Amino acid sequence: MKVSEAMTAPPVTVPPGVRLAEAAGRMAEASVGSVLVVDDEGVLVGIVTDRDIALRGLGGGLDRDANVDAVMSREVVTVDAGDDLQAAYRAFRRTGVRRLPVLELGRAVGVLTLDDLFLDVFRRLADLLGPVAWTVLQEPPGPGSAVGAPHAL
Repeated sequence: MKVSEAMTAPPVTVPPGVRLAEAAGRMAEASVGSVLVVDDEGVLVGIVTDRDIALRGLGGGLDRDANVDAVMSREVVTVDAGDDLQAAYRAFRRTGVRRLPVLELGRAVGVLTLDDLFLDVFRRLADLLGPVAWTVLQEPPGPGSAVGAPHAL
């Protein structure tokens, strides 16, 4: 499976000069915990999380009118939209981040989060468990069935 199949797109983006208050408002509107900071051509220049705004921004003494570039992380771990999802798993394990901006031809096209990976895992489990559950529902336990019967090893 490719990163592009599991990512959230389009990403919520802001320019570097936007105020912290506006970035927080965008996050609230979209129900996301981060915004990607991009230049006029859509090239990623940083990421700002709700935690960055709370701790580095307002908690660090900045005013809500400060620009996001004052609190954004400039060194961002990214994945490519065409990468195999395993590359994203490795990036999450290696770096400990919770969100990976997804790039295509150098431009931000989505975000892959730990929650996106959990959803992928749950879907895969559901795909595996579906036929098993259907079989169990179609064949209720009866005399001599494996359910409730003593196990012989």
